[in-house]
Amino acid sequence: MDRRRKVELFEQIRREYRFGVGTIRGVAKQFGVHRRIVRQAMASAVPPERKVPMRSQPKLEPVKEFIDEILRADQQAPRKQRHTAHRIWQRIGAERSEVTVAESTVRHYVCRRKQELGMAERETFVPQSYDWGSEAQVDWYEAFAEVMGELRKVYCFAMRSMAGGGAFHRAYYHATQQAFLEAHEFAFQFFGGVFRRLRYDNLKSAVKKILRGYQREETERLIAFRSHWGFQTEFCNPARGNEKGGVEGEVGYFRRNHLVPVPRVESLEELNKLLLAGCRADEQRRIAGKPHTVGEAMGIEREHLLPLPAEGFELAEISFPVVDSKGCVKARTNCYSTPLKPGTQTRVKLLPAYVEVWQERECVARHERSFSRYEQVLDLEHYLDVLERKPGALAGSSPLKQWRERGRWPESFDRLWQSLRERHGPQAGTRAMIELLGLGKRYGWDRLREAIKESLALGCTDAAAVRHLVTANELVRSHTEPFELSGLERYDRPLPQMQEYDLLLSLTTTGAEVAR
Repeated sequence: MDRRRKVELFEQIRREYRFGVGTIRGVAKQFGVHRRIVRQAMASAVPPERKVPMRSQPKLEPVKEFIDEILRADQQAPRKQRHTAHRIWQRIGAERSEVTVAESTVRHYVCRRKQELGMAERETFVPQSYDWGSEAQVDWYEAFAEVMGELRKVYCFAMRSMAGGGAFHRAYYHATQQAFLEAHEFAFQFFGGVFRRLRYDNLKSAVKKILRGYQREETERLIAFRSHWGFQTEFCNPARGNEKGGVEGEVGYFRRNHLVPVPRVESLEELNKLLLAGCRADEQRRIAGKPHTVGEAMGIEREHLLPLPAEGFELAEISFPVVDSKGCVKARTNCYSTPLKPGTQTRVKLLPAYVEVWQERECVARHERSFSRYEQVLDLEHYLDVLERKPGALAGSSPLKQWRERGRWPESFDRLWQSLRERHGPQAGTRAMIELLGLGKRYGWDRLREAIKESLALGCTDAAAVRHLVTANELVRSHTEPFELSGLERYDRPLPQMQEYDLLLSLTTTGAEVAR
């Protein structure tokens, strides 16, 4: 019987005894309970707490002293190298193999003994209140995503408003300082302004050295970035994640609700669009104890944020390499392809996730940034002009190999290429294939893929047919415009009368009869 039903039973017993039967025996008989229950009800309207009997633990008894010795030794051990209940259970199995005891039994005993020994004290935290726009908390966390069929670890940036509860998340392959600062700019644009104070833990992107108390030697880049945007910084004590519990809780909530199951995407941009959609969806959420939804609170807080500067902070690393004989420029230790001729002076921007090659204020190449060393990042599109003159170099080229590895060269391209070589010969067939690739560069690769797929489905493997399908939407067809005719009334004539011709027919018939 639960507590509520027992309280109601006590009330009925007391009422019946006072206004009904009036005897303990009679009340017990009427309600079908023991006389002891009636006496308890008469003594107090509140049922007494149930006594939990102390049960013996014959399986655990032989190893209690062994467990206590381990816990007493842990009091002198480093905090992060103490025994867990699972580890103690493993040691019982290895060192006291004659005893068979369940892990749950050991876990319950260890939990109780740690509390008795003062090793599991629970800290009390004081709730905090925040003014609009006063503080946001920032953190990195790890997650996994399936990008183009490959499971990859990503590092996600999170910034959470402490007054409104809104949050911004963005993913990167590497948690570099550039990514850290770029994510701040995206977050400020998402919130519509800059918070007056940002709270961090002691991450390397922001802190060069931890000094006494709350003092930190910050990185020069962060100081300049902070000066540009106008916010202040505060740092938590080492190993005290509770000092930024708002973003810690946000990370757990967001991961459970928007990264489960593991997202499947085609690129990092698509993953970030998915994360942004999750941030927008959370604006409908109402946090316990808050009078507004997250979206409504963000609208109020936006009016209290610092305004955004007219220009962003320059985050890119700029260099001015020269295109080498392989059509590449070097950024740090890696080489990236360009469509420019060898010997051309370029301007390279090294961004957190991408590398851009510029010439005369025009971005001529953009690659996903590689964090390996001495790697070539090549794009087949940049070599099409050269391959038109050297078609034999296509089959064994590194750009083609990388396109295959990235999934940009589908199986349908190989089928068409093989058919063209069988029909026109290796050299002419490859040149025809290269010309079709030029259509992809001009009209878009998705359009070319669909045209080749449609052509193969129709059983046609001619380059002209693929070219027609790609350019069909742009073909110019002449249309005859209708026009009105006028002024022809003067050519109207009356219709001829045919009755006189009928007389001739009748004369011809009469003459034929006479002749017979």
